[in-house]
Amino acid sequence: MANQYFENDPSLEHEIKNFNFTLRNHNFDFMSDSGVFSRQTVDYGSRVLIDAIDFQNIPSGNILDVGCGYGPIGLALAKDQPSRQVTMVDVNLRALDLAKKNASGNQVKNVEIFESDTYKSVEGKYALIVSNPPVRAGKSVVTSILADSKDYLAANGELWIVLQKKQGAPSAKKLMDKTFGNVEVVTRDKGYYILRSKMV
Repeated sequence: MANQYFENDPSLEHEIKNFNFTLRNHNFDFMSDSGVFSRQTVDYGSRVLIDAIDFQNIPSGNILDVGCGYGPIGLALAKDQPSRQVTMVDVNLRALDLAKKNASGNQVKNVEIFESDTYKSVEGKYALIVSNPPVRAGKSVVTSILADSKDYLAANGELWIVLQKKQGAPSAKKLMDKTFGNVEVVTRDKGYYILRSKMV
């Protein structure tokens, strides 16, 4: 079976790739590798999510990126919001190593990056939780990222998710509504849904 980006396979041969990308008007030099999600470029869903997030109504406080991969979402938000601390977690150790290198290489200081299976190693409350969930890891992982986020959101905090319609956005929307009592489809773009729920 081929290696999946949500698994750890230290024996996988390295295929380092470097590329440049602009996110929220900041220019980034990213390093990616084999065995991580969307290694060629920042995937379209993450781009739509990054662009859609509106901090106007999000309370002051820290940000959590669940399933951060090599870091585009968390680092873009950290660069955009220098007064907020951004925690970035993943199960893929290679992706985490890349995320740390990408933070350092792009002079992003307000980040903390460590291994966590969804929220297992996460502590504290966050003003914003974001995720491009690892759909291929299975429904239970995606469900955990959505439903358990409630335990890690501060008062009036928000959960923002990107999912493709064909990969479960409608059922995710129902779950978020059930969990929070509210859900909004912020954007639809090329089959990607940006979903937002708020702690009330």
